[in-house]
Amino acid sequence: MTQSLWLNNNVLNDLRDFNHVVSQLLEHPENLAWIDLSFNDLTCIDPILTTFFNLSVLYLHGNSIQHLGEVNKLAVLPRLRSLTLHGNPIEEEKGYRQYVLCTLPRITTFDFSGVTKADRTTAEVWKRMNIKPKKVQVKHNVS
Repeated sequence: MTQSLWLNNNVLNDLRDFNHVVSQLLEHPENLAWIDLSFNDLTCIDPILTTFFNLSVLYLHGNSIQHLGEVNKLAVLPRLRSLTLHGNPIEEEKGYRQYVLCTLPRITTFDFSGVTKADRTTAEVWKRMNIKPKKVQVKHNVS
């Protein structure tokens, strides 16, 4: 049975008691597959969301998420297929869509739009052009 939790439009600015709330509302919180946290005041992607391994749909649009790197936290969710982030400040960052698609290659819907093969190709090209290898610095001991 798919379980959903809709907490949109609640002016939430953190998920401090999220686990407690979920365990009070749901008999089997480990089966939580859909979380809607859209239109709140969240500024980051709380790591607590990564504990719901059956999560397949996550709505975070219309919040105040500032840093694109926050998306990296979601890479540990094996079943995540649908994600929304539009309406956050990160949407204005260059390469927003490509970054998300490279970071989360299993998602099939992003910002309510299907992810196409062309999207994936564009994201891979963007990744190759924008992710630079780290320079290795060699120290020489002079005797």
